[in-house]
Amino acid sequence: MINFEIDGKAVSVPKNATVMDGANQLGIFIPHFCYHKKLSIAANCRMCLVQVEKAPKPLPACATPAMEGMKVSTHSGQAVTAQKGVMEFLLINHPLDCPICDQGGECQLQDLAVGYGSSSSRYTEAKRVVANKNLGPLISTDMTRCIHCTRCVRFGQEIAGIMELGMAGRGEHAEILSFVGSTVDSELSGNMIDLCPVGALVSKPFRYSARTWELSRRRSVSPHCGLGSNLVVQVKQNRVMRVLPRENEEVNECWISDKDRFSYEGLNSEERLTKPMIRREGQWQECDWQTALEFIANGLNAVKEKHGAQHIGALASPHSTLEELYLLQKLVRGLGSGNVDHRPRQCDFRTDAYLQGTPWLGMPVADLSRLKSALVVGSILRKDHPLMAQRLRQAVKQGAQLNLINPVDDDLLCKVTNRAIVGPPAMAQMLAQVVKAAAESKGTEIPGGAGEALSAVQVTDTARAIAESLINSKPAGIFLGNLAQHHPKYADIHALAQQLAQITETPFGVLGEAANSVGAYIAGAIPGDRKDAGTGDNTGEGPSTGLDASRMLGSNGAEPCRAFILMNLEPDLDSYDPQQTRRALGAAELVVLMSAYKSDAILQADYADVLLPISPFTETSGTFISTEGRVQSFNGVVAPLGETRPAWKVLRVLGNMLQIDGFGYETPEQVRAEILPDGNDVTARLNNDLRSFVVENVALAVEDTSIQRIGEVPIYQADPVVRRAESLQRTRDAAEPVAWMPTHLMDKLGIGPGQSVRLKQGEGEAHLAAAQDDKLPANCVRIASAHPLTAALGGMFGEITVERL
Repeated sequence: MINFEIDGKAVSVPKNATVMDGANQLGIFIPHFCYHKKLSIAANCRMCLVQVEKAPKPLPACATPAMEGMKVSTHSGQAVTAQKGVMEFLLINHPLDCPICDQGGECQLQDLAVGYGSSSSRYTEAKRVVANKNLGPLISTDMTRCIHCTRCVRFGQEIAGIMELGMAGRGEHAEILSFVGSTVDSELSGNMIDLCPVGALVSKPFRYSARTWELSRRRSVSPHCGLGSNLVVQVKQNRVMRVLPRENEEVNECWISDKDRFSYEGLNSEERLTKPMIRREGQWQECDWQTALEFIANGLNAVKEKHGAQHIGALASPHSTLEELYLLQKLVRGLGSGNVDHRPRQCDFRTDAYLQGTPWLGMPVADLSRLKSALVVGSILRKDHPLMAQRLRQAVKQGAQLNLINPVDDDLLCKVTNRAIVGPPAMAQMLAQVVKAAAESKGTEIPGGAGEALSAVQVTDTARAIAESLINSKPAGIFLGNLAQHHPKYADIHALAQQLAQITETPFGVLGEAANSVGAYIAGAIPGDRKDAGTGDNTGEGPSTGLDASRMLGSNGAEPCRAFILMNLEPDLDSYDPQQTRRALGAAELVVLMSAYKSDAILQADYADVLLPISPFTETSGTFISTEGRVQSFNGVVAPLGETRPAWKVLRVLGNMLQIDGFGYETPEQVRAEILPDGNDVTARLNNDLRSFVVENVALAVEDTSIQRIGEVPIYQADPVVRRAESLQRTRDAAEPVAWMPTHLMDKLGIGPGQSVRLKQGEGEAHLAAAQDDKLPANCVRIASAHPLTAALGGMFGEITVERL
């Protein structure tokens, strides 16, 4: 530790720390613009000049190393004179238009000009003007206001991982530019708005809509990816106007993804459902809550009497709150059915009978930055988990080895040490190669009795390199992404990952798809008739009596349910196989859709019977349990729109109307206390292990020449709220889907880039433009799911036919 003084106060800082670090530790404010604790030191604004004893001139606090015994003065005459001189130069070319600047009221330059600026300017020449830049639909520019702190440039290079902005020119001709004809397309780009200390970069959706002092601020939690980012939601006149990050070093640090930042536009969508609706004789009619709930109660009782309770099922989105999911499963089980699930995009449920607890990340999120080796299996990492991808990028910058087994080879914006890009049918086999290579390297047997199943597997050099990386570089981690969880052989992939973790003595985890993927298990929103659903007490003695999401909809020869309760779902976009979903819902006698939205697809379809308007996360209290098992509760920030009601209240009333015991809740806190009687520590329930599961033969004996679909969920199609965020839907990541194919497949089919193709899968077809991607595996076509243009197709994986139009 280095000991020195700042303004007469003693402070101790680690070696290589700066004067600014010592001042922050003491709570002494030193004015600055270019300095940011998460970015490298630039020392180009010079606003943080301080006086150091025996130094001939003022020194920048952000770039001056702390030295033993040094004495620093931040408010001496010399320091203040230097700071005022810098401020005068900064204001020479800065427009004096604070009243019309969108940053007014929250501008660092404005604040510091009060303390360090002059009441008048000595500069009489014409000020420079800089042309504005088009950086895309999310960031608006006023580049004349830029003070060249380069925070935005450094953020792109160091945090987002891609240099999208840079500074060209010198002196007063310097300006921040994007590359020629390019916009800023990073999934973290909105953080540049927060970093900008002036009004040069501001939010385009929020611009000129409100002043900062008009806004009320409320804490909340992101309802999107599994990270559980902490948010500040800003409200004016009962309307969400803006969302900003709330700093939490253990979760999202001081960043949020663009999905979390701009999805609030979907909360104010014109498609919001504000009154209950019933379909009578093919026509939708608005009604009151009493009529709608009586219709549902009578319909559920009728189905139960006619077909039995086992023909009633419930499907929920894992974006729902813990309380909503708990009451939904309690309602269904109270009716006598075990058919409840929160995984409509999953198709392989063999793990259910063997899973020992709730699947989770396997480690705290903060530990991702400290890994020395990581294996990611089946994930569009940057798009599915933007901030977890950022943490892994930081680890790679510190020397960590990132390994990848995936059907697509998107740029992760960091070095990938070993990558195995294989088609979906070969993913389990590739992971099996790594397991076998690790066992051979360690000289141990493959656990779980999988040695025979893996005996025919031929180990490649890539598999050996991945195994050696996990064995020799510790700490390490193995992670299963969204594509792995949606995969038809997910159970085998999960079991192989567990075996690899045991051999290499490495933790492994599941990257939670949604905000409450972990909470849904703990709430019991999984199939079965066990009272201890989600507690980790499964014995692995066989499947439960309840139907999973796939069998509820009629797959694997199962008879589909006759009545469905759907919560926070859009069936055509949120299921693994939209064709099968539509068939099952169309044949059902009662379909209840609890949703915040009424889309044209829902109103025009003939399967829904009742629409109930429920509140999105900003209009209700609730709890999310993140992928690391962190329990985070939040309150509503605005009143429900129209006749919208929180889903937990709707389910409570419905439970009472159906005369089910235990629905006398008055507050969501009472519901949460019943789910988590021991407080917010759910560590005992988190367990990724499968007991007694036997891996199937994963060797590829015969080369498959059929064309296989790779169907990932695009970042801005993942849930109903994001789909209605207009600005996000104008970004490059929200472009219309195309059929990506490798060149040799396009040549084989006689298709050129840009030509229209007919895609057939099952009973449906879609017409898309063809596009070339030579990084894809052979005989694979990448077609986004969860999109209206591809909703007519079948499963997210599987055989597909491609024809030139």
